[in-house]
Amino acid sequence: MKVMSNDPDMLEEYDFSKGVRGKYANRYAEGTNVVVIDPDLSQYFPDNASVNEALRALIPILKRQSLKLAEEQN
Repeated sequence: MKVMSNDPDMLEEYDFSKGVRGKYANRYAEGTNVVVIDPDLSQYFPDNASVNEALRALIPILKRQSLKLAEEQN
């Protein structure tokens, strides 16, 4: 087997001989919505549902702030 990297996480038994280079490249290039949160936040947001709920709760506040800023600029 050909060694591809000096990465200690790449074990010799990993077999990429049937791998397809760039198989998902186009899909990834279209955009991704993966967001990594800091470990200290994971105790409060353990899954995507809790993150989505929190962000949706912030939307009305953001809208009010945008309106206030727009009024102040006029």
